[in-house]
Amino acid sequence: MDIKYIQSFVAVVEAGSFAEAARKLDLTPAAIAARIKALEGDLGVKLVQRSGHSVKPTDSGMRILEGSKAVIRNIRDLRAIAVDGDQPGELRLGCFVSALTNVLPPILKRLYQRHPDASVFVTPGGSVNLCSKVTNGELDAAIVVEPQFAIPKNCVWRPFMEEPLVVVAPTHLAGCDAHELLSTQPFVRYDRNIYGGQLADRYLRDHHIQVKQRLEIDGLLAIVSLVHEGLGVSLIPDWSSMWKSLDVTRVPLPERAPVRRNGLIWNIQGHHAKTAASILEDAKAIFSVQN
Repeated sequence: MDIKYIQSFVAVVEAGSFAEAARKLDLTPAAIAARIKALEGDLGVKLVQRSGHSVKPTDSGMRILEGSKAVIRNIRDLRAIAVDGDQPGELRLGCFVSALTNVLPPILKRLYQRHPDASVFVTPGGSVNLCSKVTNGELDAAIVVEPQFAIPKNCVWRPFMEEPLVVVAPTHLAGCDAHELLSTQPFVRYDRNIYGGQLADRYLRDHHIQVKQRLEIDGLLAIVSLVHEGLGVSLIPDWSSMWKSLDVTRVPLPERAPVRRNGLIWNIQGHHAKTAASILEDAKAIFSVQN
């Protein structure tokens, strides 16, 4: 069985068409179709089927999809090890979107100081989805918000950063009481599908604060930009290092604020377990969080 056949199968499923997969692999659609047919002949089952203008995997195709991806990753890692035995292949690292600009860069700087020739592929996404990709082997590790579900035994999550909730308001409201701002000003709500948004919503309910909601949105920088434009106030995890250029003020809550914790999840049985553990130690040193 040729690995190129497997690569073509995965490309077709991910792209949803022979033509798009052909563009991705720099081949003709006919060549892609021939590879898929050869793989189906080897396995003795139909792997894909046309549905209008798109191509979808059959039940048999879905059953082998994740295994096919794993085969491709393992062969890529074997090639890297053959070239440089000190490097266990490309590190596949996930990172939740808000952390791409102020959390990931200093962590990668430390990594490259130790391993200048390290190969890293970064996948952005939501924390829940990234955790799933780590547990199924699609990613080696991921920077995520603390999971609110049980972690499989082959993985571990450790914190390296804490962010207390804080009220963000236009600067002319500096010095006002946090609860008064939340109850009297238009409110820009952090998406309640996100853990940070759920944390803020729980605080508001626990303190019986009725907000005048103007809109609800995901994205911390987007929320602070809206506050900067005078569209209201918000209650979000404190990422003030991102807001220095914006005309906003942070107003602490009147008591100990709930805290969102960010950390690293990784597969302790994977090729990159040692690298992931060293990334955690670097992150803890950078962001000064101790277990």
